[in-house]
Amino acid sequence: MARITSTSQSETESQERLENVVTPTHSVNDAATTGETVLKINGLTRQYEQECAVEEVSLSVSAGELVTLLGPSGCGKTTTLRMIAGLEQPTEGSIQIEDTVVADDSRFIPSEDRDVGLVFQDFALFPHLSVEENITFGIKDWDRTKKAQRADELLELVGLSDHSDKSPDQLSGGQQQRVALARSLAPEPDVLLLDEPFSNLDVRLRIEMREEVRRILKEAGVTAISVTHDQEEALSISDRVAIMNDGHLEQVGKPEEVFENPESRFVASFLGRASFLPGTVLDDMIETEIGNFRTERLNGPLKDYDGADLDILVRPDDLEASSSEGATADGRIVHRQYNGPTFVYQVELHSGSTVRCLHNHAETFEHGQQVSVSLESDHGLAWYPRT
Repeated sequence: MARITSTSQSETESQERLENVVTPTHSVNDAATTGETVLKINGLTRQYEQECAVEEVSLSVSAGELVTLLGPSGCGKTTTLRMIAGLEQPTEGSIQIEDTVVADDSRFIPSEDRDVGLVFQDFALFPHLSVEENITFGIKDWDRTKKAQRADELLELVGLSDHSDKSPDQLSGGQQQRVALARSLAPEPDVLLLDEPFSNLDVRLRIEMREEVRRILKEAGVTAISVTHDQEEALSISDRVAIMNDGHLEQVGKPEEVFENPESRFVASFLGRASFLPGTVLDDMIETEIGNFRTERLNGPLKDYDGADLDILVRPDDLEASSSEGATADGRIVHRQYNGPTFVYQVELHSGSTVRCLHNHAETFEHGQQVSVSLESDHGLAWYPRT
């Protein structure tokens, strides 16, 4: 069965196709982080009158690292970014950039006095200024020679050397984003903050620009924090992903780690389509309604779970359906979704549980058709005690 990676057109479609997006698409030759901590937030909390938007968030970011805060709307990721930027004051906790504590119980350094850059969703370019003037807007106090040299460096870095005299309205959306990025990089900030940087771009350009932005950041050697609700975006460009839910950090790790080994049901469900296959541990075997398999196919030791009921995380590319009838059938097709290169079939098992199977577009099943389901994964599976 062919596994085909495809790209989404909306947040919903993006979530539906994450089963194949398990590693960043950037080159292995990207500059490595140095290990030196540039940003450290500890116990960060933001309490409003009746709501705690962020609660006890702690995170360290190394020099040259790109970390993405990922989560659904209202999870606290943007509030966290705004506190790092100095646009909001924490209720509790501390923020340290390089060797300077910029916020804690006794001090609050405002945004303009922090060495941070910020790329907005709408780019916020000045329409009456040229590309070069936009880029150098934040370094107006530099001498003319140094300012011109910095503009030339950044124009080359973002691939706009031939556009320096143009106005923003003469540029495409992707070019405007590059100008906004160059402007934020001009003062050489310790930390660059990106707030949903691709949300205003069309689908094809968004895919192109996220890799381009990563390239620019890595070549510049800048430490960056990005915020997004787009799982595919976060997994494809980040060195690490910090997943937030209801004001808390649920899990932080490399993209492949958080996708393949989600520590909570929320993370498992948020990062792509998750099905939970009921199983029971019996000695060194897992008994499920689609067959039995050895416990070594699950992540982590199970010696203390003999006889326990588990829910096993399976994604569509972990399972394969095949036509079957009568006693050999495990369930029936209750929904199918055509995605062009692939079909995703939802199978209702005899117990009433449902799982999804990813198939090449040439492998077709009809609604209501009886099928058997087999486990085809070649990696360890995450699991959770039955609730």
